[in-house]
Parts: sequence; C-alpha cells; structure tokens
Amino acid sequence: MSPLVIIFITVFIDLLGFGIIIPLLPFYAESFGASALTIGLLGTSFSLMQFVFSPIWGRWSDKIGRKPIILLGLMGSCLSYLTLALATSLPMLFVARIIGGIAGANIPTAQAYIADVTTPENRAKGMGMVGAAFGLGFIFGPAIGGLLSRISPAAPMWFASALCLSNFIAAWFLLPESRIVSADTKTLGRLEAFRHAMTKPALVLLLALYFLVTAAFSGFEATFALFSEARYGFTAASIGFLFAFIGVVLAVVQGVLVHRVVKRLGEPRLIPIAIFCIAVGVGLVPFAWSVPTLLVALGVLAVGMGFNNPSLTSMVSRLSDPNDQGGMLGLASSLASLGRVVGPAWGGFLYDSYGMTTPYLSASGLMLVAFAVSFFGLSRLRHETHAPARG
Repeated sequence: MSPLVIIFITVFIDLLGFGIIIPLLPFYAESFGASALTIGLLGTSFSLMQFVFSPIWGRWSDKIGRKPIILLGLMGSCLSYLTLALATSLPMLFVARIIGGIAGANIPTAQAYIADVTTPENRAKGMGMVGAAFGLGFIFGPAIGGLLSRISPAAPMWFASALCLSNFIAAWFLLPESRIVSADTKTLGRLEAFRHAMTKPALVLLLALYFLVTAAFSGFEATFALFSEARYGFTAASIGFLFAFIGVVLAVVQGVLVHRVVKRLGEPRLIPIAIFCIAVGVGLVPFAWSVPTLLVALGVLAVGMGFNNPSLTSMVSRLSDPNDQGGMLGLASSLASLGRVVGPAWGGFLYDSYGMTTPYLSASGLMLVAFAVSFFGLSRLRHETHAPARG
C-alpha cells in the first residue's frame, strides 16, 4: 500500500474512536451531574491542551519525523478513553479529556505527513482524504457508540480504547516515515513560526478563519445532543445516527467532490462559499421543527464544513516552507483548538442562560462575519496563492 493509503487508514481508525465517544460524551457527563456549561468546559479542557501542545508536537515532527508523534497521539487517545471508561466522578472526566488534548497531535501531524507525500497541485485532494476519514469515522463511530451504549454507559469508552491500542500497534509496524530528517535540518521555533506567519497577510487571514469557523462549529457540537434531546426527545442512539448522517455528507464532499471543485474554482473562491453554507446550515437549526428540516440544515452545514476544512489546510500548507509544514500546520491546529476552547464554553453559557436556540443563532452570526472577512480578504490576497490546477 502507498503511504497515503496507510495514513488514511490510520487516521480513519483514530477518528472512528473519536466518533464513538463525542456524541455520547454529553450524556455520559450528565450521568455525573454535569450542566450544559460544565459539558462545554469538558470540551474546552481538551482544546486548551491542544492549543498549547499542537505547535509543540508539530515542531517536533519537523525535527524527528512524523511517525513518532503520530504514535504518541494514538497512545494518548487510548489512555484518554481508558480513563473515561474507569471514571467514577466528574473530575476524572476532566483528567481524561486533558490527557487526550495533550496527546492530540494526530491530525495536524497527519496533515504534515500528507504534505510530505503530495505535490502542491494535489495537496487539497490529500487533505480531503483526512476529511473523508473524519466523515467515515462519524458515519460508523456514532452508530457503534449508540449500540454499545445500550450495554452500559462505559462500554463505548472501553471499545474506543481497545480500538486505539490496536491502531497504535498497526501503525508501529506498517506506517512508513514520510520525512527524512538530517542533523542540519532547521525548523522555526514557536515564536519564529508566529512571526513568519504574521509577515504573510494570506496566512494571517487563514489562521483567523481557522479560529472563527472552529469556534462556531464546536459551539454547535457541544450543545447539539442536549438540543436534540430537549426538542425531539432523541436518545443517545438517535443522536449517534444524526452524527452518522453528517459523516456521510462529509465523506462524500471531502473524499469525492473537494478535489474537483478546487480544480475548477481554486481555494480562495471556494472558502467564502463554504463558510456561507456553514452560516446558513447552523442558522437553520433553531427553525427546524421536524426531523426532515433538521436533516436539511445539518446537510448544508456538513457541505460547508466539508469544502472549507481541506481548502483552508491546503492553502496554509502551500504558503508554508517545506521544512516547517508540521510547525505551521500545528500553529493552525492550535488556533483551531483555541476556537474549541471558546466555542463550547460560549455555547454552553448561551444554552443555560438564554435558551437552547441561542448557540446556533450566535454561531450563524459569527459565520456571516467570517464570510465577509474571507470574501473581501481572499479576493485581495488571491495573487499570493498558486493558480488552481486545471483539468
């Protein structure tokens, strides 16, 4: 198998475990007496650790290679899910999420791995494979988690931990190193990487969009299970299948469509369109009084996320020095993690204080701001990117 196929399988199995856990975590936390705000803070604790550690692991992957950092992330996920399974109190849930956040370097390092083994022209297609793995993880993960939750609340956590351990063992033996590191390889430090990014207006804009889009989506994600339970009476299994629907759309968009659309439009034109779809999709959720209309809203939201994420990542990669792919993508992941710090806490606060529809209206407004920023900013900065490939 090619390295691209192996990294795709590795990321898919990792995100399958993630997909098993995330839709169920609000219900699991509720069983320990957590409020909506506390559930949001659980997500914040994970993302705060990612914010701190993603650039560190990204720089280390530039220095020592991608494979050791990917293995570290897989083992961290295994320990995080094991701690969730063994939890007897709310503080243990926070410990589990903090462990997962510290070791959560898999995705930016996998993106750097893909940047190592793809050409700039095929970069969006390669990054779309990560998105497709995410989508497939959210097709099968929530369904598996929903079924396992009928056995016991902790059963999905045990399964996810075992899955990550198996993935770690397989990656140890099968995943080839993508980056040949020599003693004289020079990489940027954290402050140097930030200063370098600040010298390129296109990178500044892309990093800001990473933060805004992730903050809006994570605020939706953190409260959606509670919203669905309150409005529609959905069970954990039902919500798992809703996330699976989102996963199907993501997998189709990122695995099949994004490369073709990027070839035709280019990332700078596609990103504002995608962000507008996110604004419309999340804004429709409060007005969805039936399951079919809810599916339409979620479908539009997923289409927007499916086109946006690989396009942003591809542009950041193409504007970065080849020796600093890991560090720069780690910086982007760090800002996305900062969005996941702010988003769940803000969403949980709005849900508890002002009603269950306010997180989605707020997220939609934020995305309209991001749309305006991307539309005008990228139109001025289009000359800084490569022209889209044709054919």
